[in-house]
Amino acid sequence: MIERTRGLVIAIDGPSGAGKSTIARQLATRLGYKQIDTGAMYRAVAYLMSQVGIDLANEEKVASFCKDIDVRLDCRNGTQRVLANGKDVTDYIRTPEMSLLTSRISALRPVREAMMWAQRRMGRDGGVVLEGRDIGTVVFPDAELKFFLYASPEERGIRRFAELTHKGEQVTLEDTINDVTRRDEQDSQRDLAPLRQAEDAIPVDSSGIAVEEVLDMMVAAFMDKMNKMETEK
Repeated sequence: MIERTRGLVIAIDGPSGAGKSTIARQLATRLGYKQIDTGAMYRAVAYLMSQVGIDLANEEKVASFCKDIDVRLDCRNGTQRVLANGKDVTDYIRTPEMSLLTSRISALRPVREAMMWAQRRMGRDGGVVLEGRDIGTVVFPDAELKFFLYASPEERGIRRFAELTHKGEQVTLEDTINDVTRRDEQDSQRDLAPLRQAEDAIPVDSSGIAVEEVLDMMVAAFMDKMNKMETEK
C-alpha cells in the first residue's frame, strides 16, 4: 500500500466540458484537499506558445521551449490563479482558440513529460484532487481513488456556450458544440496518452445531474475507500 503523508490522490478524468474543474474544486474544498487543475496548466503552456509562435512540428524546439517554462497554480483567498513564467494568465486561457491549441500541444511528448513531472511533484504526498484526461491512466496510475466524469457532447456544448457568453465571448451554440465534438476526437484519437477511462475508475455521468449530487456520490466513494483502507491496515 502506498503511504501518502497528507491523504489520498484523487484523479478525475473525462472529456472537455464535463465539469471536471468545478467538481474537482468543490470536492477538494469538501475534503480539505488541494486542487491541482492540470488542464489549466496545459492551457498556460498553450498560451505561452501562442505568444511566441513556436513551430509545433519541430519537436526539438518544443522540447527546448518546455525546459524554460514555469507553470504554477497559486491559490489566494479561495481563488486559484494560473501563473506562466511569472505572468497571471488565468483570464486568457479559456477561449475556444486556446481550447483547440491546448488539445494540439497536449499531444506533444515534450509538453506532456514536462507537465507530468510537474504534476507528480505537486501531488506526490497526497491530499490532492487532480483533474484532466490522463491523470488516472498516466500521471497517477497508482491514485487511490479515480473517477471518469462525462456528459453528452450537446450538454457539454451548452455549458461551455453559457460560460463563454457570460464572459462576453462572441460565439454561437452550434460552433461551441462542434468545438467540443472536435476536441473529443482529437483527445481520444491521439497516440500519446489518449483520453480513456482507467479500468479501476468510477464512471460518473453528469448529464442532467446537479453538481451537489455528483459531489455527494464522490464523497460517498471517498468515505468507502477510506474505510476499506483502514480495514486493510
